[in-house]
Order: sequence, then C-alpha cells, then structure tokens
Amino acid sequence: MTRIDFYVLPGDDPHARRMTACRLIEKAYRQGHRLYLKTESEAEARVLDDLLWTFRQGSFVPHELAESANPEAPVIIGDWVPPADMRDVLVNLGSDMVAGFENFDRVAELVDQQESIRRAGRQRYKLYQSQGYEIQTHQIELS
Repeated sequence: MTRIDFYVLPGDDPHARRMTACRLIEKAYRQGHRLYLKTESEAEARVLDDLLWTFRQGSFVPHELAESANPEAPVIIGDWVPPADMRDVLVNLGSDMVAGFENFDRVAELVDQQESIRRAGRQRYKLYQSQGYEIQTHQIELS
C-alpha cells in the first residue's frame, strides 16, 4: 500500500515550501528513487525547475519538465498527471489529490500555513484517511 507522508511547515512562505520540496527530492534521488513533482501550475513547475539547479551549492538533481521529459528522467516536474510508469515517489505541491497516486510507493504532501494550502491539505488528509491509508505527519522546523 502507498505510504503517505504529510510535511507540515510552520510558516506561509511559498519559497520555504519549495525549498523543502527540493531537499526531499534530493534525498530521495540520492537513495535511487525516481520522482514526480506535481505542481499547481506550469509557472510553478518552471520556478522549481530553476530552483532545483540552485537551491544548494554542490547539489545536483537531474530533472526535466514533464512537457519535454525523457521518460527515463529520474525527476520529472509537471502540473498534470504523472507518467504511468513512474512508481517510486510522488511529491505533491498541488492543491488536489493527484490522479494515480495509489500507483506510487510513497506520496509526500507539503503543507504550509497559508490558509488555502492548509485547507486543501486537510481535505486530502481526510480523503486518504477515508480510503484506509496510514498517514505519517512530520512537523518541519525551518532554520
């Protein structure tokens, strides 16, 4: 069964949420996983595309935007449904549950304190819970 993890950030800074996503992606990539990063919009996908190149000095996370991605890319960023053959990790920065999430081994939901994001996160939490998924919640401390 898919493992669901909610990462709850203390503030409402969109940049902090994106940086947390980059750190999670880097960690999972280094562990040999393939990832799909689901964004709310194409514009946000492009912001994260740039950020993954620069978020930490010395970091290298090979990635591609979904619209032009090589199907074998280890990290794909997009605002639409993940490729059918991706099964490792889904990182959701969108406001809705991702179609096909149950095909992934793990789903990481990033929620901050911005009202609309927090409300959407609670709704997804309840939907996962109602479907019988065990959910882990992690309170993130930013430094």
